[in-house]
Amino acid sequence: MVSIFQKFFFLFAVIDPLGSVPVFLEATKNFDDATKKNIAIKAILIAVGILLFFVAAGQIIMESMHITLSAFQISGGVILFLFALSMVFGEGKPNDEKNKIKDYEHVTLFPLAMPSLASPGAIMAVVLLTDNNTYSFWEQTYTSLVLCIVMAATLVILLLAKNIQKRVGEMGIMVISKVMGLILASFAIQSILTGIKDYFHI
Repeated sequence: MVSIFQKFFFLFAVIDPLGSVPVFLEATKNFDDATKKNIAIKAILIAVGILLFFVAAGQIIMESMHITLSAFQISGGVILFLFALSMVFGEGKPNDEKNKIKDYEHVTLFPLAMPSLASPGAIMAVVLLTDNNTYSFWEQTYTSLVLCIVMAATLVILLLAKNIQKRVGEMGIMVISKVMGLILASFAIQSILTGIKDYFHI
């Protein structure tokens, strides 16, 4: 049970739903409430589809390229760490992704589904959490279910985005996003250390 909660909080940190609130509000500012709801649902479904695809195919891709588990843990950890650093020291997920919005007519896929929800960090995270050499089929199934629960929670957050923005404020959301980055950085370092340990048989 603890493992499931750990995965939930880790995936919640890397997906960072609260950090997507200002992005969602900016991306949907020209639409009515019904359209905003449809956009939120479609963005979540697309993001879930992308992440589940990498849950299923990530291992196949890794093995087809003859990448060892330790190499993937180290490289994946480095990428996650850099992603975490951008969350902590960068402009912040909300501002960075809001600035990328150019086409307000097609915001469901970009930037909402990708890269706001199914970010490179999230893709790397689900692949690391479902490695066949480390996790059993049932553990991978649990991880996929936890992922769906996190995305369901994200949908609720997006549907309540306006109220959350009013109560927490954009500055508060940015602070929370940076805390999520710190949690993600810790996991990334642990992945790197595990990869080094396995490679050198320490």
